[in-house]
Amino acid sequence: MKRALLAAGVALAAAAAYWAQPERGPPVAADYPPAARAPATPAQTPDRVLARAFEERSSDLQVMADGVVVKTLPDDERGSRHQRFIVELASGQTVLVAHNIDLAGRIEALRSGDRVSVYGEYEWNPRGGVIHWTHRDARGTHVSGWIKHQGSTYQ
Repeated sequence: MKRALLAAGVALAAAAAYWAQPERGPPVAADYPPAARAPATPAQTPDRVLARAFEERSSDLQVMADGVVVKTLPDDERGSRHQRFIVELASGQTVLVAHNIDLAGRIEALRSGDRVSVYGEYEWNPRGGVIHWTHRDARGTHVSGWIKHQGSTYQ
């Protein structure tokens, strides 16, 4: 549990460092009150779920995202190592993916312009959020995540 919390903290710290750069993209919906929370329904698309999570500043949500890699970033080498990249959803929202490469395979062939599907835990930030826990949990205390790229699943 401590290792999982440390890994999550490292991923969030890396994301915060990247996202602390001057803001790009649409403004944050900070002035809007959060809507009443309701569980996701089958009619809600992953993009709608992520848009709502962003608008409500939600965190600790299991989500799925499908999109295009718009930027690959240097690996975060502090603590548990994370492969990092930014995915743009069909809605235009971007989300940072922090994939723990100490626990899961690195996606060597990943390039900007590639389509990916991601399942993991969403954490809010002003730039669109971070998805981490994209790997199996060997201890069985957390929902396992994954990334699908070019017919392969990384977890």
